[in-house]
Amino acid sequence: MNPRAKKILSIIIKISVLALASWSIFQTLRNDQNISNFRSLTASLSSTSIWSVVITLFLLMLLNWFIEALKWKYLLRDVEKISTWRAVESVFCGLTWAVFTPNRIGEYGGRVFFLSPRKRIIGVISMGVGALGQMVVTNVLGSLALLWFVGSFIELNLIINFALAFLVALFCSFFLLFYFNIQLIDGLLSKVKFIKPFRRFFSILAKYKKADLLRVLIYCLTRFAVFTTQYCLIINLLIPGISIVSMILMLFILFFVQSALPSLDIFDIGVRALTAKYFFGFLTNQEVAIMAATASIWLINLIIPAVLGSVFVLKLNFFGNNRS
Repeated sequence: MNPRAKKILSIIIKISVLALASWSIFQTLRNDQNISNFRSLTASLSSTSIWSVVITLFLLMLLNWFIEALKWKYLLRDVEKISTWRAVESVFCGLTWAVFTPNRIGEYGGRVFFLSPRKRIIGVISMGVGALGQMVVTNVLGSLALLWFVGSFIELNLIINFALAFLVALFCSFFLLFYFNIQLIDGLLSKVKFIKPFRRFFSILAKYKKADLLRVLIYCLTRFAVFTTQYCLIINLLIPGISIVSMILMLFILFFVQSALPSLDIFDIGVRALTAKYFFGFLTNQEVAIMAATASIWLINLIIPAVLGSVFVLKLNFFGNNRS
């Protein structure tokens, strides 16, 4: 393909991505009933308290994705050196792609297209390490919270409780052991005949030592703490009577269940709202408030960043080097 054709195709892809993302976001915001419920619910609250929380949520959203950008930059240090701002651009661009792709798979493409063409596949592997770290945090804390939930709200005999505790311990141990020994995957893949030609792409896994993986896990835990705080702030604003400990543990379960369900970001609000409604129904009967809180976090954490990221989509060079 000649350079002119590549440039034209690149422009077409950019316009298509932006058009699809814009249409998806517009349709979702126009049709989502929970956002209307959120407006009516907040009508009884003082504007000062509402704006204080909304501004704090927005700042925490920026902090959340900035931490993700730092994690992304750290994961790439043996792949390709990028600046912190470049990492921020790629993270927000990835969010724009993620909004209309199943299970946010487009986020990988949105990020790695900021890398040199030769480094993009390795970049996907590196991003997978970061995603695995986030999964470990979500699954370990979520399964422990689920154990609390069963003990608090479901009556089971002692043997079943012990068996469940054993399974949760086994589940958590598996995730932690797998994560901190991820470099072993490189050796295992080398024994698979049809994967051998692609082994060079997976060799990056061997470069992540336990200290590196621990640092990535700390980034993941920090992000987890940030968006847990966001939920606590909005729920406490709308339903101030819920115990903070119970709220946090229920949020851990919510994140755990959501992570296990296949979804599309633009329709994800329905899954999030129904999941939150069910589990928080054990703590409060304010269903609209819970669904509104879920909708607001979804809007601030995913949709607004996707809109912001559309600016960076225009900077992508699909067939060449994106360094600037």
